[in-house]
Amino acid sequence: MEKRKTNRIGLTGTMSIGKSTLVNELAKLPQFKDYYIATERSKYLRDLGIPLNEDSTVRGQIIFMAERASELLNENLLCDRTVWDICSFTFSSKSIEWSDKFKLVDAAMTLKDYYDIVFYIDPEGTTIEDNNVRTTDSEYRDKINGGILMLLEDFPPKKLIKIKGSTEDRIEKILSCL
Repeated sequence: MEKRKTNRIGLTGTMSIGKSTLVNELAKLPQFKDYYIATERSKYLRDLGIPLNEDSTVRGQIIFMAERASELLNENLLCDRTVWDICSFTFSSKSIEWSDKFKLVDAAMTLKDYYDIVFYIDPEGTTIEDNNVRTTDSEYRDKINGGILMLLEDFPPKKLIKIKGSTEDRIEKILSCL
């Protein structure tokens, strides 16, 4: 039996740790020439009036979930956000009722097995950069990270690889796992 090539690759981790940078660097490599590349659209969504970060709403999280679902329609995918990210932000929202949080997470996790491999990016050694979109609150960043780790444990992907280090170190680790 021929081994199936890993096609749908998701990066997960808290904000401001270099996921978009990493995806953009990987996209330059020949191994990813036939991949659909999906990177952060938070500024675009914020400019549409969709609340982000702690102020996220049910409608906003559904839009984020729809983005992840539409990305997963691609046979070859490299993305810098996953359903685990959405769920952690959902749990951290101040304006979403707890009953709705659980409903959203249940719905989002129906998509988890569409990812062939998920790379969790450890925030160790990264500093928060202000991109005028995401919050620069380090406690909130840690809260999101803790939520992602909890969700990865409760709803594990098919294959999970934890990585850290510089962009170059991360690229080397990702390529060695594929």
